[in-house]
Amino acid sequence: MDLQLKDKVALVTGAGSQIGYGKTIALTLAEEGCHIIAADIDLDGAKQTAAQVTALGRQSLAVKVDVTKKPEVDAMVAQAIKQFGKIDILINNAGASSKERPFMQMTEEDWAFDIGVNLLGQIRVARAVLPHMLERKYGRIINTSGGQGVPGISIYGAAKGGVVQFTRALAKEVGGQGIYVNAVGPGLAKTGLTHNAPKEMIAGETNTSILKRLCTPEDLAPVVAFLASDKCSYMMGQLVQLSTA
Repeated sequence: MDLQLKDKVALVTGAGSQIGYGKTIALTLAEEGCHIIAADIDLDGAKQTAAQVTALGRQSLAVKVDVTKKPEVDAMVAQAIKQFGKIDILINNAGASSKERPFMQMTEEDWAFDIGVNLLGQIRVARAVLPHMLERKYGRIINTSGGQGVPGISIYGAAKGGVVQFTRALAKEVGGQGIYVNAVGPGLAKTGLTHNAPKEMIAGETNTSILKRLCTPEDLAPVVAFLASDKCSYMMGQLVQLSTA
């Protein structure tokens, strides 16, 4: 299927990790014809992803951003619009977990980190991009949820649960103005988020899967590409949950 994404401009946050969802999503969108803004707190990683996009024959821009800091988010959006003239697609992918450990061992600083990055970070980036999209009466926003109900990352999961409700409410607010807002909920994968996770946590998630394996970035990226396209014409405010359980 031709998703008709040629020359669309996509901003992908959390695109720096070379084993993460963001990089694979960025490259998949580039293969479909998108120009890519690869944004990450790790600028070197973002540059690596941007270079791979360029190698696919698409334009790219690497930007350093901490999604918990409004000035950096605003600067990222301004830089993207200055170079490309527009942002058609936002992939709100940046995420992090303070620690994988039981709730009673977490501190309020851990709570603030998990909520600040995973919920408020996505809200902040959407808020920065939306005025431009609303002015053009066109946009696709795909937020990232997942990780709910998993022992050891309780506050991370709570923040991601908030993303689902934010997605549903925002879709109702801006859907009539040409902005499609949806979310994806991938399962745990061998990404940077779980790189240092306890082996028993990974084993438990693997064993409960019908396929007896974790989700992969390659499982998720085609779903995101569809949601980012105009082929997704009657899906709004939905969570697409990738799960085999």
